[in-house]
Amino acid sequence: MDKKLFEAGLATRSKVLGKEYVEKSLASADDFSRPMQELVTSYCWGEIWNRPGLDHRSRSILNLGMLIALNRHHEFKLHVKGALNNGLTRQEIQEIVLQAAIYCGVPAGVESTRLVREAFAEIDGG
Repeated sequence: MDKKLFEAGLATRSKVLGKEYVEKSLASADDFSRPMQELVTSYCWGEIWNRPGLDHRSRSILNLGMLIALNRHHEFKLHVKGALNNGLTRQEIQEIVLQAAIYCGVPAGVESTRLVREAFAEIDGG
């Protein structure tokens, strides 16, 4: 594992997803899951998210659309919170879901709407 890449990824991952979430993910890693946590932190967050070609806000928009299309519900809900951290508004997230509903299917849009509402409620303390 490239220590410098891991540290850069850890900083970005913590900024986007929240330090508490990332620390919990890493602390709960065992011998089996630790290599995956290191891979995701180093290459997803260290290499890709830190490339200069797109800002974090744009990457969040892409992630939300792709995660809706792939029906990756847990990751989608997590990235809704990250998108807010990266400067997207709730209205912009709503528009992303509506756009994806047309191209990915209404059931994907309905489920994504439900997950966004859950994420907002968690953020709002409800």
